[in-house]
Amino acid sequence: MIYLDNGATSFCKPPEVYRAMYRAIYTCANPGRGGYAAAMEAGKVVFQCREAAAGLFDCQPEQVVFTSNCTHGLNIGIHTLVRPGAKVLISGFEHNAVTRPLKLLGAEVQVAGRRLFDWEDTLSDFEVQLRRGVDAAVFTHVSNVFGYILPVEEMAALCRKYGVPFIIDAAQSAGMLPVSLKKLGADFIAMPGHKGLLGPQGTGILLCNRLPKPWMAGGTGSESMNQEMPEYLPDRAEAGTLNVPGISGLEAGLRHIKRQGVDEIGQRERYFAGQCIRLLEDRGFKVFSGEHQSGTVSFLPQEDCEELAHKLGRLGIAVRAGLHCAPLAHESAGTKDTGTVRISFGHDASYRQIMALKQGFARIMD
Repeated sequence: MIYLDNGATSFCKPPEVYRAMYRAIYTCANPGRGGYAAAMEAGKVVFQCREAAAGLFDCQPEQVVFTSNCTHGLNIGIHTLVRPGAKVLISGFEHNAVTRPLKLLGAEVQVAGRRLFDWEDTLSDFEVQLRRGVDAAVFTHVSNVFGYILPVEEMAALCRKYGVPFIIDAAQSAGMLPVSLKKLGADFIAMPGHKGLLGPQGTGILLCNRLPKPWMAGGTGSESMNQEMPEYLPDRAEAGTLNVPGISGLEAGLRHIKRQGVDEIGQRERYFAGQCIRLLEDRGFKVFSGEHQSGTVSFLPQEDCEELAHKLGRLGIAVRAGLHCAPLAHESAGTKDTGTVRISFGHDASYRQIMALKQGFARIMD
């Protein structure tokens, strides 16, 4: 299979990820719940992953909270910063993982920046809304639909300037672009373990610059007599048993990224996205591309998006079609009625994938 749906999940993991998970299942019990060897080994595995994440994302290990996915982390952050009815500023390219929790809270949502690949529009509109007054901001680093890399450093600086707490959704950037909790100064940064970090599904990370409001309560292996969640990280946000095999696999993925280099991975993905854009344009497709683009490309074929994706799938080429759980982004780009076909490259981006696409389109269209 030619896998080009890394925006949904990385599928071809490094071999060490599988080995780490297998080893953890056989050697790890429950971390923090006992002093015997298997429990201690689990605690070691968990802490090693915290250290690896802290090193990659420029924070302290205790600021690394393990979640079940990026959506889990976003919900923790949003429920901490946003009260019912609060005014919340978001970009025009947010995923349902941001918009649905805000809807659930009854937040008054302000949308800023609707033009694709246009930093000036994003920043000017964003500052106008901040100046008018909002209670919090939530914005993505990279659009999961179009691969638009938003100017998050500048957006973060504006939030700090106006004293607005903010959350960054790093679902499409972690492992592919530099992400620094210290530099960005975000209250929370949420990311999945199973995409650019090359870990398994069911894992995620929430980087915390403040104590989160407990979104779920339960055992932590600490302060058991206390009927409130502990007042310190990471215990406050990690109720219940952690996914130790998943965390072990995630740690292996993080170390693979460190060896390869985030910049190297990102450059490779963007290079082959550029090759893909030229191929799509040569085929006459409408391609959504611009200066600030990641390794994700969306396009509109002459036929139904789902039908084209199905045809490619029959040839063993995995892409995604539809709204990609981000109707707001499609509304901003004018593709809400059609959706798009999305091609998203990963750490293994290669000429083989480009050639497979070229041959696949030739078989379908010629």
